[in-house]
Amino acid sequence: MSVVRMSKPDNGPASGGAMDRVVEKTGLSTRVKIGIGAALVLIAALLFWYFAPSANSQTVEAARLTISPVTQGRFDDFLPLRARVEPAVTVFLDAVEGGRVEQILVEDGAMVSQGQLLAVLSNSDLQLNVLARQTEVTQQINSMRSQELALNQTRLSNERALIEAELAMQTARRQYDVQRPLAERGFVAGRTFADSRDLYESNRRRRDLLARQRATDERLQSTQLAQLRASTAALNQSLEIARASLDALNLRAPVAGQLTSFSIQVGQSFQRGERLGQLDSAGRNKLRAQVDEFYLGRVTVGQIANAEIGGRQVRTRVTRIFPQVRNGVFEIELQFLGQEPPALQRGQTVQIRLTLGDPSMARLIPSGAFYNDTGGSWVFVVAPDGGSAVRRNVRLGRRNADFIEVLDGLDPGERVITSPYTGFAERDRLSISGQ
Repeated sequence: MSVVRMSKPDNGPASGGAMDRVVEKTGLSTRVKIGIGAALVLIAALLFWYFAPSANSQTVEAARLTISPVTQGRFDDFLPLRARVEPAVTVFLDAVEGGRVEQILVEDGAMVSQGQLLAVLSNSDLQLNVLARQTEVTQQINSMRSQELALNQTRLSNERALIEAELAMQTARRQYDVQRPLAERGFVAGRTFADSRDLYESNRRRRDLLARQRATDERLQSTQLAQLRASTAALNQSLEIARASLDALNLRAPVAGQLTSFSIQVGQSFQRGERLGQLDSAGRNKLRAQVDEFYLGRVTVGQIANAEIGGRQVRTRVTRIFPQVRNGVFEIELQFLGQEPPALQRGQTVQIRLTLGDPSMARLIPSGAFYNDTGGSWVFVVAPDGGSAVRRNVRLGRRNADFIEVLDGLDPGERVITSPYTGFAERDRLSISGQ
């Protein structure tokens, strides 16, 4: 067996220093990192701008909205109304003269005939004033009658004077006619004939003067008599008015009908013109309904409306339109065509359908509260995917209780929001969540 000896190298003891070396860095430079960071910020900003709602956009839950399709179909041009039954003729009972209630002869709700006495009032001051007025008028009438009598006497006196003058002239003329041929032959003295001639001329002139005076007096007296008669008629009329005012204390029914709102009590005092009650025409009624001001230009006198009363249809006709708009509505009156339904009660409400035009084919959207917010000039149109809706200008036409006619801006198959636009009516775009 041989042994091999290993000899150590002469370069000294071993160490790990010879194993260390420099390692070069291989990461991104600072510039690259800054560029990447800027790109990430820009992308985040773009994503936020794209997904965040704009200033004129709003997110709305789908549960809040009613979305309806645009369809093509038949449009029935009618207007549903709720009408109230009223008497066809109503006459109000007012106190013509104030007074105190002394007696009540009928009760509220009774049927009365024309001229029937309803109640008796008293007014001592009015009674005294009427008596004084009656005495004054009677005195004035008597005074005028005395003047008329004096004028008639003057007329008779003038006629007598004219007759006497006419007789005297005729007598003098006959004497003058007899003496004139005798005087020409010398049988009558010239002085005597001259006296006869002068007497005849004097009586003739006196007759002519009285005739002219009579004509003048006749003209003046005729005018004065006409004025006196007119004054007498006016005084008599004034006296009748005074008596009528006294008789007005007896309250009578001006027309036949049912007495309503007549709740006066004995001893109660009323002022002149104060309302005492009213008379409603018996068995004659009419309907009064309120209509939205939108239809003011489409409702006309003569249009037909069907009313449902007692389970059957009754035809009525528009007879009067009150164009004054109050609180967004105006009123119309309707009368029954043919026999009036029985057992109608004043104040009863009736459903009616007022026909505005003939049925026609049209594009339709269901009626909704959106119309009050937009006035029918625009709507929110829902996108096909249902995730958003945009504002679009449209032109709408006729309406009924179920549908609105589309004239322009929408096509069949599109969908619109028909619920109220409260809270987002100023927006141009909606994001619909919860689909």
